[in-house]
Amino acid sequence: MKRISWKGIVTVIGAMALAACTGTATPTMTIPPTEAPTQPPTTSPTMVPEPTPEPIVQTDALGRELVFENPVQRVVSIAPSNTEILFAVGAGDLLVGRDEFSDYPEAVVEVPSIGSTYGDLNVEAIVALDPDLILAADINPPEQIQTMEEVGLTVFVLGNPSDFEGLFENLETVGILTGHEAEAQALIDDLRTRFDNITSFLGGVEPVRLFYEIDGSDPSAPWTTGSNTFQQYIFELAGGDNIASDLEGWGQLSLEEIIVRDPEVILFGTGPFVPTTVEILSSRSGWGDITAVKEGQVFGVNTDLLDLPGPRLIEGLEAVAKILHPDLFSQ
Repeated sequence: MKRISWKGIVTVIGAMALAACTGTATPTMTIPPTEAPTQPPTTSPTMVPEPTPEPIVQTDALGRELVFENPVQRVVSIAPSNTEILFAVGAGDLLVGRDEFSDYPEAVVEVPSIGSTYGDLNVEAIVALDPDLILAADINPPEQIQTMEEVGLTVFVLGNPSDFEGLFENLETVGILTGHEAEAQALIDDLRTRFDNITSFLGGVEPVRLFYEIDGSDPSAPWTTGSNTFQQYIFELAGGDNIASDLEGWGQLSLEEIIVRDPEVILFGTGPFVPTTVEILSSRSGWGDITAVKEGQVFGVNTDLLDLPGPRLIEGLEAVAKILHPDLFSQ
């Protein structure tokens, strides 16, 4: 065995002592402390309040500004034209009461009647229905409106339109009041299209002399329509020359004057309460001297299409135009 010399041992021990004194040692790996991840500050979610709906503000035909916090939900109509409009804009399910003469569309007969627009309305029955709105028209006497307002009912009056733009405004108004703006606008767009289609055929036509009988209870002086009425507006659009246009509004024209003015076409309103027929009118004493009667140009038109200011007026325009100018629509 090889022996280690004392000199070697001393040398090793000296080296170890020197290392201890000078602080040098075998290097070690230092692991830095782990820092906790920074958490985002905890905050409560901010509650954004839903916007408050704007109140509905509409001005009626009497110039009164009415304000509603929300679309109405319960409506009583006291005019047939208004009843039609409600159903036409998709708000028929809001109707809780109607006047006795509101009979279109058929579904309306299931709605309770509250009396006659042309007679007495049952105000107590109307109050019991708890309506948000009474929808009235120009045909409703001021006394009816006043009576209902005196018992706390809210009455909105739709005016009689003088043209189709006025009709469209009424449709839009009812759509806004009932929350059916989209349905009302779709209806207006459809009516505009039909209006443009029918009037596009009538440019430059030769006007046809016509007489329109509203009420023939007195055959010697029947009631008719003159200027500043929707009927007159339709007759002009349809290419007609109303022989009673010199009258203001509605009035009577004597048989003698009708014979002198000699209409080429006679129209009369038909309906459940109208006994007149083509045969009855044509056989009246003295009427045989009129050109329209002699040539068989006497026609009945549903009175609702000409006399009620509702959306079916477009059908009235179409019907009159086809009667006065059949050749244009024969294709």
